Amino acid sequence: MTQPIFMIGARGAGKTTVGSALATALSYKFVDTDSYLLQTSRLSVAEIVEREGWEGFRRRETQALESISSPLTVVATGGGVVLAEHNRDFMRRSGTVIYLRSPASTLAHRLQASPLEDQRPTLTGKPITEEMQEVLNEREALYQAAAHIVVDGAQDPALVVDAILDALALPVAR
Repeated sequence: MTQPIFMIGARGAGKTTVGSALATALSYKFVDTDSYLLQTSRLSVAEIVEREGWEGFRRRETQALESISSPLTVVATGGGVVLAEHNRDFMRRSGTVIYLRSPASTLAHRLQASPLEDQRPTLTGKPITEEMQEVLNEREALYQAAAHIVVDGAQDPALVVDAILDALALPVAR
């Protein structure tokens, strides 16, 4: 398999952590859409949202997704990339989509343990656990529809990588 692998899930799901480890295990390149946007625009996600609104950010996110998707690449996407039907279709057609599924409590705990306010602007202004539950309620069906593979993202990252490798059925030296 040489097609790109897309990591999807809510904020705090571990897309960057697991995606980077997966890329290492597969000897693939790793790219994070938020980091790519930061490097190419010299603006954080929060700054883009402040200047252009969520619509402007989502437009840039789609452009980033398409720009960085290439063979032998693991792509960590933004949590809201699945909101656009175009993005869901693009990822499913172009590669393998892996959904790191975690409960809202796990996501909230991770976000509180490693806050990056300038990178992860609040979507609702509510307490983080409540916000994450709302986000999951809104997006769960979209994550499921986009995914080829669903993995329990609440586990230790090494176990998540092992589960993905098993699901991909790829021979990899571990």
